[in-house]
Amino acid sequence: MEVQETRVQTDRVLTIPNILSMARLVGVPVFLWLILWPEFGGPKHDVWALVVLALSGVSDYLDGKLARRWNQISSLGRLLDPAADRLYILSTLVGLTWREILPYWLTGALVARELMLLVMVWILRRHGYPPPQVNFLGKAATFNLMYAFPLLLLSEGSTWLHSLAAIFGWAFAGWGTTLYWWAGILYVVQVRRLVKADNAAAD
Repeated sequence: MEVQETRVQTDRVLTIPNILSMARLVGVPVFLWLILWPEFGGPKHDVWALVVLALSGVSDYLDGKLARRWNQISSLGRLLDPAADRLYILSTLVGLTWREILPYWLTGALVARELMLLVMVWILRRHGYPPPQVNFLGKAATFNLMYAFPLLLLSEGSTWLHSLAAIFGWAFAGWGTTLYWWAGILYVVQVRRLVKADNAAAD
């Protein structure tokens, strides 16, 4: 009976972890609107943008933890969670780069990593494999970046608090970018091994 319940929970779409991931996805355009509104003549709502980012970080932690604890890990959840992570990172990159808070080189480095991963996913699909699962290193990179972006947003100003936010923000940005690329390189190695094994089997 316990095994059956676990299977039912795993196959359900409307689980608490999946609902949290869906809510994170809904928050992406809200965050982007809040962060870019000043660029189109509207008032600054950076505090509310930070609230949306903070809630995203909390829900990101909770959806994975609850899915494991309640045996509600699902195929949909495995898609929604990394999709929400990437969309938040991309939307934050767009918003902060547009506001000239992030330099173009950092945005370029992170976008290049995403493009590299898209190529790897395409190669995997050609060989009949699903997209790679999110690993601990990738999650650690995401957490670092999600700490970095709010701090860099807070660094706009001339007080000691803004300076402190800039120091920690750039530290997290450096760690996050390094880990992000490290995780991406590990994905490339993993894809290369799979493709090599397929080619060897075909021969």
